[in-house]
Amino acid sequence: MTPTDTPSTATSLRPQLGEYAPYYERYISLVTGDEVLANLEDQRRQMLLLLSGRAEADGDLRYAPEKWSVKEVLGHINDTERIMSYRALRIARGDATPIEGYEQDDYVRNGPFAGLAVADLIEDYIAVRRATISLFRNLDEAAWTRRGVANKNNVTVRALAYIIAGHELHHRGILEEKYFKQVSGDR
Repeated sequence: MTPTDTPSTATSLRPQLGEYAPYYERYISLVTGDEVLANLEDQRRQMLLLLSGRAEADGDLRYAPEKWSVKEVLGHINDTERIMSYRALRIARGDATPIEGYEQDDYVRNGPFAGLAVADLIEDYIAVRRATISLFRNLDEAAWTRRGVANKNNVTVRALAYIIAGHELHHRGILEEKYFKQVSGDR
């Protein structure tokens, strides 16, 4: 299915309470409409617009001491999308093995993000998002509503797609409001 095809019932319905842990409502609520694949495609374009033309020094910006740098935020977005997509893949394929959680701060602390160029992190974002879209685009209708356990919580594949989209929106909003707002005023 391509984003322009008519979506199936499973892909065009928002996840309902009970398809994800209440914590994730903070992300799912940010996603507008009922077409998560179109949202994921559009987000890729919006993120690239936000990041294009940024100076390398912008990657080291922190809006406050002890907060992640722009590079670390991008690395976190990429890592989290990989993890959530992996969860979706396993659940979609009927793997009933509970999936452990992960500690985001450890992933950022142990990631190589500070030493990478912003352009490399952007390329990684593009690659991860393309893989995510490909995964979800190629699921059959039954896979979207399959349930599994991740981080000790029940979750559906559909909810994971919305969590990925909402997580990116959450962090893009922080980049726009807390990191780049101050930079754009200086230029």
